Parts: sequence; C-alpha cells; structure tokens
Amino acid sequence: MYAAGALAVIAVGLWCRSETAGLPWPVAKYLGDALWGLVLFLGIGFLLPRLPTGSAAGLAAAFAVAVEVSQLYHAPWFDAVRGTRPGGLVLGTPAATFAWADIAAYLAGVAAGASAERVFSGRGSGPGAGADHPNDPRAES
Repeated sequence: MYAAGALAVIAVGLWCRSETAGLPWPVAKYLGDALWGLVLFLGIGFLLPRLPTGSAAGLAAAFAVAVEVSQLYHAPWFDAVRGTRPGGLVLGTPAATFAWADIAAYLAGVAAGASAERVFSGRGSGPGAGADHPNDPRAES
C-alpha cells in the first residue's frame, strides 16, 4: 500500500510541477515540496513497515531537513549528482538554495501522511505496529 501510494504521489507531484498543470508557480512549488515530504513518509513506511508512525514521521522529517541543509553545500561533484534527474528529484537542482519555506512544506507533507495513517489505520501507532489490533491480520488468535 505504501509503495502504490508513493508512486501515485510522485505522479501527482511531477504533474503539479509541469507546465501542463497550469498551476501558479508558488502553488506548484510548495505543493510539490509537500508531496515530496509525503513521499518520504510513505517510502519509510514501505521500507520499515513496523516502525511506529511518529518514528517514521521523525525519520522522514530529519531526512527532509538534511536534504534542504545539504543545499548549502555546492561542491562540483555534488552539484553534478543534483544535475541528474534522480539527483535533482531527491536533492534539488544544482541551482537550489536553502529555504526555510521549503522545510515547512516538507514537514506539512510528512504531517499529512502521519495524520492520514493514524486516521485510516485505526491503530494510531504506525506502519506495522498494530499487530495487537483485533482487525490486523497479523494478530494472534
């Protein structure tokens, strides 16, 4: 479920940043940043399914902040990685600069993912952490 959600969010994020979306630049930029934060949360949920929601959100937030802070570093080799499509999607483009507003958008996406998980999982404790919940198929009988 996390992988499918991440793929869907990536598709929406790429679309919202495209010219075909027709969104005003500030909306496209910060919506894209929030969706990137959500993808981080979903990716951690996929990779670490037993990690509680709060821990997954904290890890996603820490990664997002680390990536934004890394934009203060512009060594040629690092900017070359950023110049690739995958590097640019994960680390930002070579022209990217540190911005507090970007961090706020990333954290909004992480928070949205954590909130949705708590609401829709019925567990409130996180990815895979609900094996003791009566509706969880992993619960022992």
